[in-house]
Amino acid sequence: VLWYKSAMQSGGLAGVLGAPGMERAREVLRGVFGHEDFIGRQAEVVGEALGGRDVLAIMPTGGGKSLCYQIPAIVREGTGVVVSPLIALMKDQVDSLLQNGVKAGFMNSTQTAKQYAEVRAKFDGGELDLLYVSPERLLTESSLQMLHSRADKLALFAIDEAHCISQWGHDFRREYLQLGKLAAEFPNVPRLALTATADEKTRREIVGKLRMTNAKQILASFDRPNIRYAVRLKTLGSVKKQFLEFYRNNHDGESGIVYCMSRKNTEKAAEFLEEHGIRALPYHAGMNKGEREKCQDAFTREEGVVVCATIAFGMGIDKPDVRFVAHFDLPKNVEGYYQETGRAGRDGLPSDAVLYYGAGDVRFIRDLIEQSDASETVKNRERGKLNELINICETVKCRRAAILACLGEVYNAPCDNCDNCITPPEQWDATTEVQKFLSCVARTGERFGAGYVVDVLRGRDDERIARFGHDKVSTFGIGADVPKMEWHSLARQLIAAEKVAVEGEYGVLKLNEESWKILKGGEKVFLRKNPSRREKRERAPTRERAEVADLNEAQLALYDEIREERNQLAKAQNIMPYNIFNNKTAKDLAVKIPRTEAAFAAIDGIGERKASRYFRKFSPLLERAGGAS
Repeated sequence: VLWYKSAMQSGGLAGVLGAPGMERAREVLRGVFGHEDFIGRQAEVVGEALGGRDVLAIMPTGGGKSLCYQIPAIVREGTGVVVSPLIALMKDQVDSLLQNGVKAGFMNSTQTAKQYAEVRAKFDGGELDLLYVSPERLLTESSLQMLHSRADKLALFAIDEAHCISQWGHDFRREYLQLGKLAAEFPNVPRLALTATADEKTRREIVGKLRMTNAKQILASFDRPNIRYAVRLKTLGSVKKQFLEFYRNNHDGESGIVYCMSRKNTEKAAEFLEEHGIRALPYHAGMNKGEREKCQDAFTREEGVVVCATIAFGMGIDKPDVRFVAHFDLPKNVEGYYQETGRAGRDGLPSDAVLYYGAGDVRFIRDLIEQSDASETVKNRERGKLNELINICETVKCRRAAILACLGEVYNAPCDNCDNCITPPEQWDATTEVQKFLSCVARTGERFGAGYVVDVLRGRDDERIARFGHDKVSTFGIGADVPKMEWHSLARQLIAAEKVAVEGEYGVLKLNEESWKILKGGEKVFLRKNPSRREKRERAPTRERAEVADLNEAQLALYDEIREERNQLAKAQNIMPYNIFNNKTAKDLAVKIPRTEAAFAAIDGIGERKASRYFRKFSPLLERAGGAS
């Protein structure tokens, strides 16, 4: 790294602006981080940063955002300052950088005065390539003075999780609003704002509040092709039992996250899984700090741990081998859902995102929206976002395409890696039943929600129905032969397809233009067929250790030995195993069996620094395996 710094400083700004700057960046990528080439739009972001320009980069979780500011910070003269709201991630990234031979440090509230002083001395002496700082610490007078003392030696500012600056963002942080002052305080230092999701309004707020109006905006594809998306309708039994079957069939013994809406349900879910022999831990904001840290530490250091958590868990978790993310309850919006599912499969290996969904979830979130203190404008926006998520759950088309459409990206379906593409749902001609339903909406005055309309259709003996005189309308009882569950499924699908409108606090149904087309007989309606209560539910497709399914017996044995050696080395250094290398790198080692240090360094994710440090540790395993082969 010192050689790259020296070369960059001697090359000057001209080297940064031209091909030599990018060539040095690629040398750092290969030699320091062990990757052969950039992926996605990384090279574009790095090139803009090397040229000293401001950049707003929207890249998916696991898409390599960190390298987009780490490499320019190493190549450019001085220290790169990274603003991050995630204390756990700061330490994790610094540990990984130190493993790669990069001089890095962090400043946050977890440090002792002595630790802070040591990092401060390294910064003052120009000994740091990267300095991670929390927004609260950065904005203190002493920190700003510290930065001003070396203002001409600041390589860049990187503002991670930049969506936090927007009150529209799903993880709003008030301190981020003050980061706009960096433009005035350090006008000659380029700034990079990075996040995984931000719609057009959020992007406008980010560049406005950070005073980055001339920033180059680079939006990478949000697609995570290694994640298989699935939605399961909640049964009348326990969603925990549904998940247990999915886990046993697909991810037995692997790490994952289960998201629940309430603290109580996280504890119940963890207790249930423990009773069935699965290492499971609850995590929620009601636990004390020590308990939460113990849970997070177990999850990141151990294999096969399932965390049952509220959305308080996951941000800042850099664990690459999370094999699944399951939602026991409907998230609040697509952005949140995408962020949470993106915590699976960061290593690029096959992973699952499964969502369990029911009508009760929709009612619960609608109640949260209506009972909030937000303005009617914000409520309308949140209602729209909820409807987007319902559409993803109810669609009979490619779920990946539906998710990406909500994020503003067009995807050419089918993806062949979601439940609807793998096993297309059975459909039925529901035109007559839909006409009955919409007619009942009209006959009851467009004043009620789906539940009331279904009760009228099924001819329920109800005081409220009699009081309104709806036991006398022509649609009363005409749907008695259709189970209540099927009527509710029909209603959800019509709402999702916008063939009937939903308005107000109580989800009142209103006929729209699409409704009238159907009522006038101008359109056939085909809906997804859901299994009835008595039908045996189809088991989820089974995958046995999908990430190593293509390894033979000898390779699999070596893969497990390599991971065990890596885990022991990490434990001895008090770092995470993936700080040394992830499972994808372990798999490459097991397949390629490098016999020299140069070959070891060429494995993706190793690089020269780690090769010089670890080759001798792994060479006995590789020599033995090479001889056996």
